Amino acid sequence: MSTPLRVAMVGHAFMGAAHSQAWRTAPRFFDLPLRPEMSLLVGRDAERTAAAADRLGWAATSTDWQAAVQSPDVDLVDVCTPGDTHAEIAIAALEAGKHVLCEKPLANSVAEAEAMTAAAERAAERGVSAMVGFTYRRVPAVALARQLVAEGRIGEVRHVRAAYLQDWIADPAAPMSWRLEADKAGSGALGDIGAHVVDLTQHITGEVVTGVSAALETFVKERPLAAAGGSLSGTAGEGTGTVTVDDAAVFLARFSGGGLATFEATRFALGRKNAIRIEVNGSLGSLAFDFEDMNVLEFFDGAEPDTTAGFRRILVTEPGHPHVGAWWPAGHGLGYEHAFTHQVVDLVGALAAGEQPTPSFADGLAVQRVLDAVQRSAADRSTWTPVPL
Repeated sequence: MSTPLRVAMVGHAFMGAAHSQAWRTAPRFFDLPLRPEMSLLVGRDAERTAAAADRLGWAATSTDWQAAVQSPDVDLVDVCTPGDTHAEIAIAALEAGKHVLCEKPLANSVAEAEAMTAAAERAAERGVSAMVGFTYRRVPAVALARQLVAEGRIGEVRHVRAAYLQDWIADPAAPMSWRLEADKAGSGALGDIGAHVVDLTQHITGEVVTGVSAALETFVKERPLAAAGGSLSGTAGEGTGTVTVDDAAVFLARFSGGGLATFEATRFALGRKNAIRIEVNGSLGSLAFDFEDMNVLEFFDGAEPDTTAGFRRILVTEPGHPHVGAWWPAGHGLGYEHAFTHQVVDLVGALAAGEQPTPSFADGLAVQRVLDAVQRSAADRSTWTPVPL
């Protein structure tokens, strides 16, 4: 780890804290070919950014992201801002020769995602890399699911059932935040959490969604404005604001291999905190995963005799499982934050090897096209909306 990788991160809220933990932790548990340095934290407010840098472990701060992406002392830009700024920051960084890690969803529109992907492709010709942060790919149980599908253990994919269920704005008194404003977030539950299950199912199956039939709903259309300095989890202020994104999304889909799928994303599933539920049924077997039991993958082997066949509960904590060997003894589970660390490990490894990391901006664009098709299908109440390939 003699060669440094100097990182500038833009944004320091929820995702910024998760990314900071990963940059701090990765070189302490994994043998990395480059040495990450948390060089610069960028935020809009100087005082809050300085406090965040002190808390999260960044060496210096700035309120000027344009200067940060142009700095000769920065090698990689980590974008942890709301979606409306992703394209501008990421494209500027790539054009300045900086590697980029950008949070999901990649952008707020297909046009922005296409521009970002084109910039990433141009940058790749100069040896500059770009990656989108679909972090749940790095959960060991999900990585094992992809491995089993790739090995042919479940055969031809016939059914996919995917849901991301939360309840954090089910209370109508929960105040407004940028995540409830279309001009900043692009969409609501669809893009914020639905993007994850779209990516995960395409990643696990190795196939892509080719068409959708969808419905969106906003259950609470007016919310109290947040108090000064507050957030969605804070206190309400005076007045109300209009919610301009969806609270829930449901859609039918078809995969490129001919399989059928159902998707659901909601912030109104009372009692469900972060339930990412994916089941894939194939011609030879099935897989099932629930993030609220994230160290477990359920596997059904259709080749077993009826007398002993059944879903097998695999505890994905063995040293031979993806990403697990650097952590704890078998049976000692991992948590939400570990996937972010694995993301850093895989990104740094790809950079050192001169390879383009995954998921790429092209992968992010593929998800954005599905989200766009869902929105168009819901808007015109069409029976089927093709997804451009």
